Amino acid sequence: MRKTLVALLLLVTAGLVQAQVELKDNHPDKYTVVKGDTLWDISGKFLSKPWKWPEIWHANPQVANPHLIYPGDILSLVYIDGQPRIMLNRGESRGTVKLSPKVRSTPMAEAIPTIPLESINSFLINNRIINSVAEFEGAPYIVAGNAERVLSGKGDRIYARGSLAPDENYNIFRQGRVYTDPQTQEFLGINADYIGTGDIISSEGEIGTLVLSRTAQEVRIADRLFATEERTINSTFFPSEPKEQINGVILDVPRGVSQIGQYDVVTINKGTRDGLVEGSVLAVYKTGETVRDRVTGDKVKIPDERSGLLMVFRTYDKISYGLVLYASRQLAVMDKVKNP
Repeated sequence: MRKTLVALLLLVTAGLVQAQVELKDNHPDKYTVVKGDTLWDISGKFLSKPWKWPEIWHANPQVANPHLIYPGDILSLVYIDGQPRIMLNRGESRGTVKLSPKVRSTPMAEAIPTIPLESINSFLINNRIINSVAEFEGAPYIVAGNAERVLSGKGDRIYARGSLAPDENYNIFRQGRVYTDPQTQEFLGINADYIGTGDIISSEGEIGTLVLSRTAQEVRIADRLFATEERTINSTFFPSEPKEQINGVILDVPRGVSQIGQYDVVTINKGTRDGLVEGSVLAVYKTGETVRDRVTGDKVKIPDERSGLLMVFRTYDKISYGLVLYASRQLAVMDKVKNP
């Protein structure tokens, strides 16, 4: 019989929120949170569809942050008035308490994250999609290194040509893969590979002098400079189903692996214009092969097989980065992504 959980979660600020979500058949009655857990992992222990839990928090418009669970906390599934509820024991000899509004003084940095942030930190901070070839080619670029060096590293001076703002920090990029939609052939964007960061110390005419404050790899002549992106970096995500119908594909694996598994980052050919937001959850379907029927000689396509889940963590207009949260088999470029 299908069970449901009316989950009552403690939220910073105010509001007692209820929502029905589906319990897993083998859900635990009690779970102690440990360091290294994520909210997604814990939700997956109780719920058949882990992305459903943010609907509980979103039901209260005053909820700002779901990071309420800490290592040592004990989550218990109990029944009150015939209805299942989650009860919380803080693990600090405070006794069992009903999840209700309360301010917690423990630093929020200690709360467990929604997903493993170490898998996406470099993409949150550094990677960038450039929307047009003209924008990339029109950006300032490095014309020389100090003492005529071709390669430069942290602490070196470099010289760039172009329209540079004084007292600005610039990230340095190298052109990576150019993305086009595999179905429509529409240009989607350029993956700009992060190389380093430089600070302008002087300028004369169209030539600026910078000192490299950080490098991920050696900086080269013709690498492009873009001002530090003014964009809020979110490390808290609210997994949810997309509101629009999504039919896309995995375009690329930025880290260069050919076989995709859990916690790999992928690039997909759908973005904000398609209705995706940070936190959108998509199902991944392994594309079925086309085989020859040896009886009739016809070509037959094997049905696509649902093989994983990913969550979008950074969006652009036509492209998004996603983190694979679950994979039942190895995934690959051109596998399909759809509503879960």
